[in-house]
Amino acid sequence: MIALALHGGAGARHGRDYSAEIDHMREVATTARDALRRGGRAFDVVTEAVVALEDSGLYVAGRGASPNAAGQYELDASLMRGADQACGAVAALQNFQNPIRVARAVLEKTPHVMLAGEGAARFADDQGMARLPDGTAWFTRAGRGESNHPPGTLSHGTVGCVCLDSYGELAAATSTAGVFGKLPGRVGDTPLIGAGTWADLQTAVSCTGQGEYFIRINAAAQLAFRHMAGEPLDDAADAVLGQIAGMGGEGGLIAVNAVGHVSVPFRSQGMKRAWFSGDGDICSEAF
Repeated sequence: MIALALHGGAGARHGRDYSAEIDHMREVATTARDALRRGGRAFDVVTEAVVALEDSGLYVAGRGASPNAAGQYELDASLMRGADQACGAVAALQNFQNPIRVARAVLEKTPHVMLAGEGAARFADDQGMARLPDGTAWFTRAGRGESNHPPGTLSHGTVGCVCLDSYGELAAATSTAGVFGKLPGRVGDTPLIGAGTWADLQTAVSCTGQGEYFIRINAAAQLAFRHMAGEPLDDAADAVLGQIAGMGGEGGLIAVNAVGHVSVPFRSQGMKRAWFSGDGDICSEAF
């Protein structure tokens, strides 16, 4: 059994055409499925899927980033491998093309889980990571048409991937850049293991939405623990999002379990997403 889900953020707004994003996510999912069928590992697949989402400029992550209130582009990312619960993250990273690659290097090359700000950038340089070719001119500001808001509110935009491979291993990865007007140094749920990203032996989760609410309930890990305790995956996902909605927040998530069941719920206008399980068709939707 193999299974995978992608998301391009829970900021989709009714009335906007998302055909480019939907087609792109279908392409990424197809490439991922081919890799899994060839024996690819879930941890590698989620990394490369998120790299493709970052590089596209279609989502509020990587190239699609928007500046903060000071005109800076600060990017966050994390990933987690279910087999041993190894994880890595970066926060407020500036001037690098793929924060998910830097997050993976944190996991593989340091004894730490997260590096932030200038320290993360120095580490990325030491690892030979790709710097941005031309600073701000490289960014597309993909969030301009999303259901995001000006300074003073909790805007959001994220990409992520969860995967089950043919060896029965799970992995999750998430990347974001925030959107217009966030305060410099703001860190949401994306780079926080347990809040925005989680993977263990039974469940992998990637979240998107107003990160402050996801942090307050440790959303990704809570879902996994509920499922581990016997709650069906869909019910666990709905319960977590229900708590967020009850506090006045919005967002969505993608999750997959060890038997290949995929859940892709949201509590917002929409969520760009694609998924498949086993030999089933690849589904892709925004609403």
